[in-house]
Amino acid sequence: MTLEGKTAFITGTNRGLGRAFVEVFAANRANVIAHARKETPEFREFLNDIAQKNSVTITPVFFDMTDSAAMRSVVRSIVMAKTPVNILINSAGVAHGGLFQMTSMEKIHEVFVVNLFAHMELTQQLLRYMMRFPHGSIVNIASISGLDLKKGNCAYGVSKAALIAFTKTLAAEVAQSGLRVNAVCPGLADTDMANLMEAKAGAEMIARSAMNRLGQPREIAEVVAFLASDAASFVNGQIISVDGGRA
Repeated sequence: MTLEGKTAFITGTNRGLGRAFVEVFAANRANVIAHARKETPEFREFLNDIAQKNSVTITPVFFDMTDSAAMRSVVRSIVMAKTPVNILINSAGVAHGGLFQMTSMEKIHEVFVVNLFAHMELTQQLLRYMMRFPHGSIVNIASISGLDLKKGNCAYGVSKAALIAFTKTLAAEVAQSGLRVNAVCPGLADTDMANLMEAKAGAEMIARSAMNRLGQPREIAEVVAFLASDAASFVNGQIISVDGGRA
């Protein structure tokens, strides 16, 4: 598998899975447009180190996923610079857990804006531009919480379920234009998000995995890179769970 000669726009790369995506895509020879909400010296240093190590170009871009004007400005600058975008990885997201009656509509709206609507907006802004380049691929990062909806998931899980539905719909719409659209549903991975979970909830998720452990970010990133590559050229509209198997 190689991504050499391709450019991937990846959101939410400052930490967690997004950070692993940058590492794996660069290792597979892809150039990367790495999105983060805020610029920090540590983030710049991380990107520079990965770019030099793999002899690829990594271009940071900064905007809040809820800021439509800033998002449009970044996309416009990419198009004006004629920077190719072959791959879009919609990775940015926010976590939330809580019973419906205890969750404000403001919080539900906030989760949906970041986990669904912002991805739809960025995809829509980039879609026609991506169609100019052959063998394009979009991978949405959903969650097993969007497949196995349980109590306490009225915001996060439902937003990811909607992202899965969006994936299937868009895949059917754009396939004839040369774009493939798939989604990856990670189980609980060894990231800051897992560390923020209540111990009991995290233990329950690990217990539901047949492998009885956390996933490593790189294990998920390798699957995402495969779906983005030409090796997956006949894979479209699929929802791939990467969760160690359900016990």
